[in-house]
Amino acid sequence: MQVAARRANFFAVMEVLSVVAFLTMTVTTWLAINSGGDRRELLPSNLTASLLVGTLVPAMAILVLLGRRMALRRAAEHATGGTGQMHVRLVFIFSLIAAIPTLLVVVFASWLFQSGVEFWFSDSSRGLLENANKLARGYYDQTLRDVGYESVAMATDSRAELSRSPVASREFQAFLSFHVIRRNLSGAAIIQIDASGEQRTPIIVDPDGVAENNRISKDGLERLDKGEPYVVSAKDNRIVAAAPIERSSGVYLLVVRSSDLLSLSQGERAENIVLAYEALTSQARVLQLRFNVALFVASLALVGLSVWFALRFADRQVEPLYQLVDAARRVGAGNYALRIEGRTGADEIGLLNRAFNRMTAQIDKQTQALLGANSQLHERSVFIEAVLESVTSGIISLDEGGRILLMNSTAQMLLTNRAQDVPEGMPIAELAPSIAALVEQGTTSGIVQYNRGGDLLTLAVKTSRDATGHVITFEDITRQLLDQRTAAWSDVARRIAHEIKNPLTPIQLATERLSRRYRKQITDNPELFEDLTRTIIRQVGELRKMVDEFSSFARLPKPVFRTEDPVALTRQALFLQEVARPDIDFRFSAGRDIRVIDCDRHQFGQAMTNVLKNAVEAIEVKSKDAGEDYRGAISVEVADQDDSVVVRVTDNGIGLSQDKERLIEPYVTTREKGTGLGLAIVNKIIEEHGGEMTFTAAQGGGTTVTMRFAHDPPAQEATSSAPARKPEAAQ
Repeated sequence: MQVAARRANFFAVMEVLSVVAFLTMTVTTWLAINSGGDRRELLPSNLTASLLVGTLVPAMAILVLLGRRMALRRAAEHATGGTGQMHVRLVFIFSLIAAIPTLLVVVFASWLFQSGVEFWFSDSSRGLLENANKLARGYYDQTLRDVGYESVAMATDSRAELSRSPVASREFQAFLSFHVIRRNLSGAAIIQIDASGEQRTPIIVDPDGVAENNRISKDGLERLDKGEPYVVSAKDNRIVAAAPIERSSGVYLLVVRSSDLLSLSQGERAENIVLAYEALTSQARVLQLRFNVALFVASLALVGLSVWFALRFADRQVEPLYQLVDAARRVGAGNYALRIEGRTGADEIGLLNRAFNRMTAQIDKQTQALLGANSQLHERSVFIEAVLESVTSGIISLDEGGRILLMNSTAQMLLTNRAQDVPEGMPIAELAPSIAALVEQGTTSGIVQYNRGGDLLTLAVKTSRDATGHVITFEDITRQLLDQRTAAWSDVARRIAHEIKNPLTPIQLATERLSRRYRKQITDNPELFEDLTRTIIRQVGELRKMVDEFSSFARLPKPVFRTEDPVALTRQALFLQEVARPDIDFRFSAGRDIRVIDCDRHQFGQAMTNVLKNAVEAIEVKSKDAGEDYRGAISVEVADQDDSVVVRVTDNGIGLSQDKERLIEPYVTTREKGTGLGLAIVNKIIEEHGGEMTFTAAQGGGTTVTMRFAHDPPAQEATSSAPARKPEAAQ
């Protein structure tokens, strides 16, 4: 767009300059013809040739630029919206073909006519020899002034051009070359004077090779700095003129005009000119003007005819191309059945049209084949995607470099915990290093541990190679292993409870009877006897308590669901702890409009009591190592979320252990006297109530236990146990 705008601006400037130059040369010619002096005298041949060429060149340029505008207008009016470049090129080529020879012929004819006139009128009175030097001097001075005026005009134009283009640009070089030719100069240069007075020449135009010394004399610079518009000097057949472009910046224009006629101020040739000048009559000048006008009109007519012919020829040549462009656009829009019915002869246009028709026929045939193949591929792709999405296992396809090619939604959920699109080409080592290590080892199957956002998953992985790389399938067996361990521990607990509970009662009864019967008979250290019997009874009680926990874990009764208020049940459990431990700060908060839930009142309270008891014990452990300023605090928050009630218990105790993932497993405990069944029982109760339990580190130290209870556990269990509907294939 910027190039087109610059080009349009350039041609607009050229049009303006051509019109201005034509008007200027017309006025100059009129003034030169009607200037003072005897009108019977012939005009100087160089002057007439210069005026003719100087007027003819901008006139030809106007015709060429007018033809360009007409070509652009015709292209813009066409339905295809072409830029008209071929029109412009044809107009330009035909114009050059006509203008350059015409200009050469005009120059030659003008020179030949002037020579003939001077030859036929060369036998005039020799009395005119006395005025030959004056005439030569007048011509010499006129030429000096012309060159000086040209330097001033050209400096003014250069100042305007430099405001648009830098001095080193091609545009300015073309501008300077154009004015050197248009103003009939032999050369021109831009002189820049720095602060030290050194003269530099950043650009020079010297087509004739006459610029021997591109410097302005010291005297000339002083005259220019005093305000003179130009300085001019002559030597042999060269006239050198200088004019300021920008005095403040030290930028000047130096022009050179060379001509053999400059030596006419003396010698035999000057005498011949003086003799011929007196012999020329008014009829000679009239013939001279008529001949030049005829040359001017004939030249313009020839160029105009060339432009008109170029436009007509361009219309004929470009119209089939426009039709081809329109057809190509319609083919690009999807009309592959289109055929061109225009010129199909033996010329190049016909050859192009026939080739275009063959191309569209092949494209149409290949497109139909591609559409059929794509339809089959789409159907197969939809089927494969439906199969992959219906599979409960995670599936990943890798290339040879271990980068992900395909991943189903199950794999995304297992590895990222959300159904997000994993970027194609992502290395499997970045997403799942443990699986990547299994693939690198070349193992076909194995069990790996995967950390997903803090949750440690156990994955059963199988790998196989295919043509593109590897295919990995895996399943999450974390819950399966946990259920297996829970079932195993339940069986162990049942056996332990059965084997231990029976002998506990006889032991306790026998010990109590020994204590009552022999307490008074023991005279040797009776206190020791009393301590030993109490120790046996106390340890039996501890064993009975442990057996009761085993029995509770192994045979936890099915919950009896009734509608209960979770806030009231939580307050009751918290109240018991507040009464028992006044040294701990208890805080309770509940949201507004918390709905009732279906739960087993006893099991709900048991779960809350166990969690609060663990929080109290965590505070006791920390208080042993903390200072006097430490005071335990437990906060309980009840909130309603969607289809469940959430209870959060936060303490500032000792905090979570590193193996927090195994806290809910049976017989895993961090307390010295714990059995490891409390949290396992709580987790089992919460699962029976359609919820889940999670552990997170509290801000500032401690632990936050989050328990979620479903509003309607039986309904949720029925929904979760229903078979998932397979995704339907896209139609």
